[in-house]
Amino acid sequence: MEKKAAEKKITVSDAELEILEILWSAGRALNANEIRDALNQSRKWERTTVLTFINRLLKKGVIAQEKREVYYYSPCIEREEYVEEETKNFLKKFFGGSSKKLAAALVNSEALTKEDINELRDYFNRNMEKEGGI
Repeated sequence: MEKKAAEKKITVSDAELEILEILWSAGRALNANEIRDALNQSRKWERTTVLTFINRLLKKGVIAQEKREVYYYSPCIEREEYVEEETKNFLKKFFGGSSKKLAAALVNSEALTKEDINELRDYFNRNMEKEGGI
């Protein structure tokens, strides 16, 4: 897959992200009807609506199409890469790029339970040990 997120900031709408999530989950190229069937498990979208969002994703270079008996679509970016870029953008936008400020905001807002904090501490400690940081 191409490294699109690293080249430029990719912005997708929530609806477009739903289509990307379906493609990532499928692990294979899907046609518009297969995408629509998957979407219709949680909401009812008209075929034209699905095609509109597919076309937007194509124009953004986030998905690719392949002509077979009908067009099939696949993501041009890995989910992990997209999440990483979105996380960086979120940190820059709201916390000046500081993950420490984000963590502080989560703790102060009581969004994290004591159990969450303990799990995160253990996670950080394990990863620091792997990198020789402790």
